[in-house]
Amino acid sequence: MLFVDPAGDDSGPGTQERPFATLERARAAAGPGTVVSLRAGVHRLTEPLRLSAADSGVVYQAHGYGTAEQESVVISGGRPVTGWRRDDDGVHRAEVPGLATRQLYVSGRRAARAAITLDHGLTRTETGYVTDDPAPGSWQGEVEFVYSGAYPWSEARCPVARISGDDRSATITMAQPAFGWAARLYHSIISWDGPGAGESNGADAPTSAENSPAFLTEGSFALAGGVLHYLPLPGEDLDDVVAPVLETLLHAVDVHDVSFLGITFADATWLRPSAPEGFLHYHGNGYYDGGELQTVTFAEGQGQVTVPGDPASMPGNVIFERVSRVTLEGCRFTRMGAVALEFRGEGADNVVRDSVVDDVSGGGVVIGSGALRHRIEDTHVHHIGRDYHGSPAILLSGTHDTVLSHNEVNDVPHAGIVVYEGRGAQVLDNLVHDTMQVLADGGGIYVSGSQGVSRATGALIRGNVVRDTITPYNFGLYTDYGAAWVTVEGNVVHRADAPVVLNVSPPLEHVTFAGNFWDADPGQAPEGVTLSGNATLPQQAFDDDPGVAGIVARAGIRPTPSTARGR
Repeated sequence: MLFVDPAGDDSGPGTQERPFATLERARAAAGPGTVVSLRAGVHRLTEPLRLSAADSGVVYQAHGYGTAEQESVVISGGRPVTGWRRDDDGVHRAEVPGLATRQLYVSGRRAARAAITLDHGLTRTETGYVTDDPAPGSWQGEVEFVYSGAYPWSEARCPVARISGDDRSATITMAQPAFGWAARLYHSIISWDGPGAGESNGADAPTSAENSPAFLTEGSFALAGGVLHYLPLPGEDLDDVVAPVLETLLHAVDVHDVSFLGITFADATWLRPSAPEGFLHYHGNGYYDGGELQTVTFAEGQGQVTVPGDPASMPGNVIFERVSRVTLEGCRFTRMGAVALEFRGEGADNVVRDSVVDDVSGGGVVIGSGALRHRIEDTHVHHIGRDYHGSPAILLSGTHDTVLSHNEVNDVPHAGIVVYEGRGAQVLDNLVHDTMQVLADGGGIYVSGSQGVSRATGALIRGNVVRDTITPYNFGLYTDYGAAWVTVEGNVVHRADAPVVLNVSPPLEHVTFAGNFWDADPGQAPEGVTLSGNATLPQQAFDDDPGVAGIVARAGIRPTPSTARGR
């Protein structure tokens, strides 16, 4: 066994009496069968921890893992911020030359990025905006515009290049290529009668602006010109302020039989949205990064949107690439700036269990193309998409035989669980609630594309409780965009705009809804959809119906010794 202690010494032997100081030193010394025991404290990384095939067969665990004496271990990519001075305006400022970050944490609390709502009568031009309001001329710093609902399911971010003006007007020049890309991407035409009909462009109307000292309110910060500006909450001290600086905490490639037990991964950022290319979100964790754009026509030709031909994907702050038999147990992934945890490329039999993913700027967990027989179970994923509101809590894309079971997913600005085209996904006995809190056109559980080639190889969505799917135009359990070979059975779905949807474009094929309980009749089944034995109940019946009660009792996280300890 090897030991690592933040107060240790890398020149020592790594024993309990003389532990190493860094994870990198322990990695270099460990071999197959080694247990690396991390002592209590914050293990700060100055560069990502990288594991390769030669690092296989090692267990990294919190000291005392699984016992009442388990120690609290944090692997952090953050930098403490000190040297604060308070100015007459009550704002505290710290010189931070060279610091690049998009988040700040004060005593573990996420500080809001200073922001204002944009109601300044902006008119879009080829290079930006003009307005008769002179106020933007006073905005200093690296300002960023946010476009919430650029499409109903999308939210974009474009940096401002410069602002000029006088006492009567202002001209805002936006960064390129982001602004030009946005104007081409967020273009839609709706020809039916009703709200939103006509030609529209999501770049016309930014909804908010961020990151100027002029926008500060209590508990918010702005980073401008190498200076952090922070306006404290009443009575708040600045003894523990951390700025995440690493974009990757851990990147493991080609490893196998590695475990991480009882460890918290924290304090990472993602800087791409601050670049001139901005962050032009499309769906899920996907965004436009230049290249081909495509036109998608739907609703029998009545609707048309522009989409990326080959979208890029928000990366993980903790990445496992082409790995097999990796176990993450009793871990926490928190204060992350992109996707918290990503499994990338071909790999098999990896497990996340009894863990927590929370306070994440982007997506929670992603299992990507090529993954075989991965499992996420008894894990709580919540408060996801804190900065990037289109991000889902859990996303499967191109996986085979992935199982999501007995998890709890809540407090998400868009979809909770997303299953893109793949094969054999099983979404079983999860509790999904308080999703779709910001954007529209999504669901608590969202499934799209082909999920197999037969009923036996297709997706199974069973035993889930999906409730409180909040914003308008959503579906608690949403089978969409040509979903095929999906069985939806024995779920409880209520308190959504609508529990399910049957008519989508492209149409559903080989989709069965059987034995579900919901609070609104979904209507007649079109060709390709089978309805069997479903029950539409009044809202009060969801508290006392015995069929509902059995499903509710099984859904969500099962009690374990670590949950009893209050992990």
